[in-house]
Amino acid sequence: MTKRFDRRKFLLYSSATITSSLFLKACRTPTPTATPAASPTATGTTPAAPAAVGGGNTIKVGILHSLSGTMSISEKSVVDAEQLAIEEINKAGGVLGKQIEAIVEDGNSDWPTFAEKAKKLIDQDKVVTVFGCWTSASRKAVLPVFEEKNHMLWYPVQYEGQECSKNIFYTGAAPNQQIEPAVDWLLENKGKKFFLVGSDYVFPRTANTIIKAQLAAKGGELVGEDYIPLGGTEVTPIITKIKAALPDGGVIFNSLNGDSNVAFFKQLQGAGLGPDKYPSMSVSIAEEEVKAIGVEYLKGHYAAWNYFMTVESPANKKFVEAFKAKYGKDRVTNDPMEAAYIMVYLWKQAVEKAGTPDDLDKVRAAALGQTFEAPEGKVTLENNHHLAKFVRLGQVREDGLFEIVFATPEAVKPVPWNQFVPETKGFSCDWSDPAKGGKFKV
Repeated sequence: MTKRFDRRKFLLYSSATITSSLFLKACRTPTPTATPAASPTATGTTPAAPAAVGGGNTIKVGILHSLSGTMSISEKSVVDAEQLAIEEINKAGGVLGKQIEAIVEDGNSDWPTFAEKAKKLIDQDKVVTVFGCWTSASRKAVLPVFEEKNHMLWYPVQYEGQECSKNIFYTGAAPNQQIEPAVDWLLENKGKKFFLVGSDYVFPRTANTIIKAQLAAKGGELVGEDYIPLGGTEVTPIITKIKAALPDGGVIFNSLNGDSNVAFFKQLQGAGLGPDKYPSMSVSIAEEEVKAIGVEYLKGHYAAWNYFMTVESPANKKFVEAFKAKYGKDRVTNDPMEAAYIMVYLWKQAVEKAGTPDDLDKVRAAALGQTFEAPEGKVTLENNHHLAKFVRLGQVREDGLFEIVFATPEAVKPVPWNQFVPETKGFSCDWSDPAKGGKFKV
């Protein structure tokens, strides 16, 4: 049974916290490199973006994800969801009477490669927008490219916050829409002692900085923290540390990404650290990863997302059925896939409101306030370029899907600048007002 917020707790997240990551690789003949636009100024204003011409009866968009390497376990399915949305839009008449042409590039789980492919998509392929990235490392790698060229990236995965770029639309969760409510639920239901496990890059380290500040503020206890390289499988030392720090059990907060989760959960179970005494809460494991890792290793553990395949709504029923019809009845949907799917539609709506796909400044302005009846529920694109989203926690079932154990009754507004971390407490973001821009003191 879903446990819901009461009104007081909902307001705590939606207002009190406001003070707080296809198989095709397109080959294209290079065209002359576009002249980069000037970088954004301190106030967030820039010269008009250079036209990125779709040409003929098509509008070119880029898809940039890892189709190989350690992150392909997660990112291939995100590409599938984006291509499903594009196919649906094209069948319904396209965008402004034109068909969407997707150019797919492989970031290869390598951050410099992501930056190189972003430049190719913008300069050579002349795409009008890019849908892409999973890890914060890949997003950070391409961010200077999009800002230098005054271009546009739609990013579909939950992340650590502490960023608010004019050139990015973030359709995954900010920390107050995933990490923070998960920690509160664990403190209330699973115990006060936490061991933090993560991949060694920006998202897990920043997420754990937030969690440590939150635990200190709310009476939790940090008993250990450890990291392994992204894609690493040598997890025995971490398992040993968990057993030593939590001899009688406790909470494991897991921000491992990619293939590392396979080794971690297999060895966790092999060491006898089951979810009855050692419940883990993951923020990068969803239905697709459960299937890849093996439900026998994950049953009983938890994950924090905004969407699960088990959400009951007409929009989700339609989404799941369409995805299975295109890719196979055994396929599953998950949160990053849903966020990727809906961001294509939000972009389409913004382009239609702007009346052009090529004037990116007009499209950005038109995107603000866009709503969509998403599979997770109605979402709204706020002035800080993040989505107001529902918060859900799920427990892995025998069938590999999630039993939703907690959900907010309404969408929670996003807070990019974290309000537990002293350095960013009191800051906000508003791209509807050039005087405020990406970071201003409330």
